[in-house]
Amino acid sequence: MTQTAAFEHLRSEPIASLNITLEEYRHRVTGAQYFHLANTNPENVFLVALRTVPMDSRGVAHILEHTALCGSRKFPVRDPFFMMIRRSLNTFMNAFTSSDWTAYPFASKNRKDFDNLMEVYLDAVFFSRLHELDFAQEGHRLEFTETENPDSELQFKGVVFNEMKGAMSSTNSILWQTLSRYLFPTTTYHYNSGGEPEDIPDLTYAQLKHFYETHYHPSNAIFMTCGDIPASEHMARFEELALKEFKHLDVHIAVQDEKRYLAPVKIQEFYPLEETDTRDKTHIVLAWLLGKSTDPVDMFEAHLLTSVLLDNSASPLMAALEGSELGKSPSPLCGLEDSNREMSFICGLEDCASDSTAAVEELVGKTLQGLAEQGVPQEQLEAALHQLELGQREISGDSYPYGLQLILTGLSTAIHRGDPVSVLNIDPILARLREQIRDPAFFPQLVRKHLLDNQHHLVLTMQPDPDLAKRQLQAEVDRLRAIRDQLSAEQKQQIILRSKALAARQEMADDPACLPKVGLEDIPKTLPELQAVTGTIATEKPAQTTPFSFYAQGTNGLCYQQIVVELPRLSDELLTLLPLYTSCLTEFGVGNKSYQEVQTWQSRISGGLNCYASVRSAADNEQATKAILVLSSKALQSNQDALSELLFETFHHVRFDESRRLREIADQIRARQESSITGRGHSLAMTLACSGFSPSAALGHRFNGLEGIRALKNLGKTLAQEETLHQLLDGFRQIHEQILQAPRQFLLIAEGNNQQALLEGLETRWQQAKAMQRQQPAFELPTTRMPVAELWTTNTQVNFCARAYPTVPASHPDHAILSVLGGFLRNGYLHRTIREQGGAYGGGADQDANSASFRFYSYRDPRLEATLQDYDNSIDWLLHTRHEWRHVEEAILGVISAMDKPSSPAGEAKQDFYNRVFGHSREQRIAFRERVLAVTAEDLQRVAADYLQAKHASTGVISSTGNAKTAETLGLTMQSL
Repeated sequence: MTQTAAFEHLRSEPIASLNITLEEYRHRVTGAQYFHLANTNPENVFLVALRTVPMDSRGVAHILEHTALCGSRKFPVRDPFFMMIRRSLNTFMNAFTSSDWTAYPFASKNRKDFDNLMEVYLDAVFFSRLHELDFAQEGHRLEFTETENPDSELQFKGVVFNEMKGAMSSTNSILWQTLSRYLFPTTTYHYNSGGEPEDIPDLTYAQLKHFYETHYHPSNAIFMTCGDIPASEHMARFEELALKEFKHLDVHIAVQDEKRYLAPVKIQEFYPLEETDTRDKTHIVLAWLLGKSTDPVDMFEAHLLTSVLLDNSASPLMAALEGSELGKSPSPLCGLEDSNREMSFICGLEDCASDSTAAVEELVGKTLQGLAEQGVPQEQLEAALHQLELGQREISGDSYPYGLQLILTGLSTAIHRGDPVSVLNIDPILARLREQIRDPAFFPQLVRKHLLDNQHHLVLTMQPDPDLAKRQLQAEVDRLRAIRDQLSAEQKQQIILRSKALAARQEMADDPACLPKVGLEDIPKTLPELQAVTGTIATEKPAQTTPFSFYAQGTNGLCYQQIVVELPRLSDELLTLLPLYTSCLTEFGVGNKSYQEVQTWQSRISGGLNCYASVRSAADNEQATKAILVLSSKALQSNQDALSELLFETFHHVRFDESRRLREIADQIRARQESSITGRGHSLAMTLACSGFSPSAALGHRFNGLEGIRALKNLGKTLAQEETLHQLLDGFRQIHEQILQAPRQFLLIAEGNNQQALLEGLETRWQQAKAMQRQQPAFELPTTRMPVAELWTTNTQVNFCARAYPTVPASHPDHAILSVLGGFLRNGYLHRTIREQGGAYGGGADQDANSASFRFYSYRDPRLEATLQDYDNSIDWLLHTRHEWRHVEEAILGVISAMDKPSSPAGEAKQDFYNRVFGHSREQRIAFRERVLAVTAEDLQRVAADYLQAKHASTGVISSTGNAKTAETLGLTMQSL
């Protein structure tokens, strides 16, 4: 049997709409499944997934995901995963724990790198060491607060323990886990697969090893790849590196059918909210358990139903929720959950009165009953199908690699032993649904089948409890004291010995020689170059022209249009309104159409409209700024003229007279921003720490940072007053009048053969306007170069700590060295002290061009003062240690890898265009690349000595009110959201 003969070929199915061929194979001995998505993309993606179905909330699958990456048979070093990140040109490396699977994916454009990573990943998954000290580090352990003093207090430590403390500080996470617990009374979804902080310490090392032995076996595995490497080459390596050592394991791990309720269930629970005023802070959510996600008919019926009901503000159920006075905004959980074996439909409201449950239930019930009796307009059904097609055809990849997104789309179905082709090739389903929606009874039948006649229905009321967080903290303290009181002298000594052994292991310098690597010689020598067709088109009367840039890209039949406006100087009062103005612009009515009619218009022909402002520092001076406003959208090529009309009409004829709509949008934005804090706390802390270092950084803190969130909260208290709404709308009108008069240009992206038609259609539409463009004062902000020292409090069980130092702007030669320094400090010092020893989920450092500053950060961190001290210690370590070249090379590889990370075809064009708009020429980027490649250890020490001086440090922390004394000790001013 040859290596490739180890697999049986089952089928090959082309999917024309995605330009891929899906090939399916099965390993003859173990039964492992393998799906290859063959295409011409040079960014190859690999993923191996295991079905993991825990039946408790101790986090076994999540902790195992972490621990499996801490050393394997062939690579017996302590930290091969993070070591390979440093020795790689990967475009993506990670591991995921979902509710019913665990996956290990990576991607790379470099073949040598791809082969290296596959060898390490396969060994990590199938031959992991699972050292007990790694379990203690990554999962949980007991330690004395004074490590060698058995009379000091006990504490729980562990990366996953602290990660989940941070995750479960989010109200939305608590809401989702509570909903799942009752919607799924008997299956794995009843439990928190990530682990509940109070349950994680109950997991034993023996239980972890047993779970590994029964779940991490090829017989329970699914391999998936995507790209231009042939499947035969992958299969040969799977066999040689792992599968040849396994026999078939008689195991069938699967999620069972949920036991169905015979009548709706109503539940009341509580969530922690450390605020004195908890009125109108109740979440009320309704959920239904639907059919199987492996059934393509059920799945796409559910997608159609959800899209029609909730897709936008014209959707009938979303309109009812947004327009209701029962809550401030629709629940963030609204929508369809289709990754579980059985799907669920969810809707509801947040910020309700505590006694509103019956009224919310009635609102939803009446809306659904009306739809079951009257149906919906045909154009809404067609718009919903259009959105499904648009989402299928778009080549994304600006967050995850496109190939990985395709893999993840099919993975959930494969996990439940369904057919991935059925969710990747949706053209047959769309054709069927187009026929079915012609029947006026079809949609009403969907409403009855999935919702009104569905008895597995949950009504959940989540009320705030201002003392719950304190009781939770006290319960942990009491538990730890009870454990300590029952410990024998010998057990106390064992805890001390394990703490010392782990500390010694963490300090141990592994020899990475056993790990494969790429080097500077493997880095591509040049940057790819995109060519744009530039020119002008006739716009407005009398004769006026507007510049355009057209990029011919392989967009799979989509076109992208953006109106890019030079933002003029705004008064401080109007500048304060700018982020709310941009959020509302595409949500209002246009001309004689109401906002609901516009929402249907947008949904029928486009992928939705987006408006945002971008303010950046100049490449050679962080005190100088350039600002633009962008109005953008995308559409299928067949709708490009209609898209031009939509953008034109929105830009010229948006209405600023829908005050109730403004209140709805502002409430929704405030709620989303507040709920996002613990998910992006490290970014908010960094934004705070460097907010005094440049005008654009100060504006970022004011717009999208903690200051902006606080401003939205304060604004929300006055939105009930019509006077406030009218003042806001009047401010929007003033901003818009200046926008209409400002210079602008077009960014156009489509396939090359579509250029002429797109330009002609655009010109035809835009010639209808009257000339308004005129020279206006350029956008400017007051200069600033000063540190801050603040601690902001919110509902959180963990901390986010940032420290920043003023450095240099992007064009300065030291900017490249400082960029390498960030990775060097993370790899060599911060990862060990902050994550491994300190227990934070993550930490590191980077150089930020916008604020011209060097920033340290930690994420979901149980420590505060000690982490800030670690930042200082890392600088001392850098300056007073002799460093090996390989560590510098690893940091250089990290910077180049980030620079070379591919995007989607449209994303690459946008990136090139905006580099030009903001004055970052290709020549400058090449010069930066060359400076990065030339960095030495001496360079790193020089810039640290020059710029990272304690007297210039700026500190920003997000924490809880319990750290007030620490803030005082550190000289941090307390601020409250």
